Amino acid sequence: MPAFELGAFPVTQEQYNGGDGLPAVEVSWLDAVRFCNTLSERDGLAPAYRLEGGEVEWDRSAPGYRLPGEAEWEHACRAGTEGPRYGDLDEIAWYEGNSGGRLHPPGEKRPNAWGAYDLLGNTWDWCWDLYDPAVYGEYRVLKGGGWADEHWSVRVSVRRRSHPTFRVDDVGFRVARSR
Repeated sequence: MPAFELGAFPVTQEQYNGGDGLPAVEVSWLDAVRFCNTLSERDGLAPAYRLEGGEVEWDRSAPGYRLPGEAEWEHACRAGTEGPRYGDLDEIAWYEGNSGGRLHPPGEKRPNAWGAYDLLGNTWDWCWDLYDPAVYGEYRVLKGGGWADEHWSVRVSVRRRSHPTFRVDDVGFRVARSR
C-alpha cells in the first residue's frame, strides 16, 4: 500500500461549516469530496478530485486532501493489531451501549496505537471506494460504526454502503493525503 496520512480526528462541524466542535455529520459523500478540494485549495495544494458533470475522478498524483480508501482506513484503524477492534469497546468508541443516544465531541475516547481517535464509533466514515458496483452501482463504502449502532457493528471489518448523496446524523468523514 502506498504511503498516506490520515486525519487523527474526524472533520468537525467547526472545520466544515463554522459550527461547533462535534463531528461534521449529515454530510454526503459528494459533500465530503467537495470539502476535500476546498481544504486543498485553502492550503495551496492541487485538489485530488476532478468533478465534471456529476462524475468524480481521483487524480492519484495530486497532493491534495481526499477521502481514504477502504484498505487505507482499515490499515490505519488496526494500527498493527489483528483483532476486531484496537482496544476495549467502551474505552475506544461511542456506540449504542454508551453514547446516551447522541453524538460526542472527537477525542473523548482512547486513540489507537497510531494516535487516531474515533475510528470506531461516534460516526461512520465515508471512504473513496465503491461498495460493490456490479450490485449497488455508485454506492460508496462507510466504515467504523456510529453512536447509535450496536456493538457488533463497531468493528474494523464491518462495512456499510450508501448512495453518495445520502446524509444522516451518524455519517461523517476524515481526510487523508497521499505521501
